[in-house]
Amino acid sequence: QVQLVEAGGGLVQAGGSLRLSCAASGRTLSIYTMGWFRLAPGKEREFVAAINWNGGSKYVADLVKGRFTISRDIAKKTVYLQMNSLKPEDTAVYYCAARRTFVVSTERNEYDYWGLGTQVTVSS
Repeated sequence: QVQLVEAGGGLVQAGGSLRLSCAASGRTLSIYTMGWFRLAPGKEREFVAAINWNGGSKYVADLVKGRFTISRDIAKKTVYLQMNSLKPEDTAVYYCAARRTFVVSTERNEYDYWGLGTQVTVSS
């Protein structure tokens, strides 16, 4: 099995920054792509960004492009989400996810493992 543990959430004012991290443990050799989704009240879980391990191919959702950056540290088996210029509409629980292929996907049902999430709250 694979365990994913998120960290770095919190309360920040609009325009501020946060960096989320997600550390993988367990059978990490089975992981090839990791990503971030978020769930806001009254909305469906939506894709934010993803990156794969081999070539670092990444994809960032249009709604956060230019503000959020995803990166990885293979040695630490950790993926990061740098969030800048935060807006109140970015308020959500952010979930880390992992899948067993190198193909970066935006579909939540194509991810095999999930973390418990970390709350991000942006005040206006």
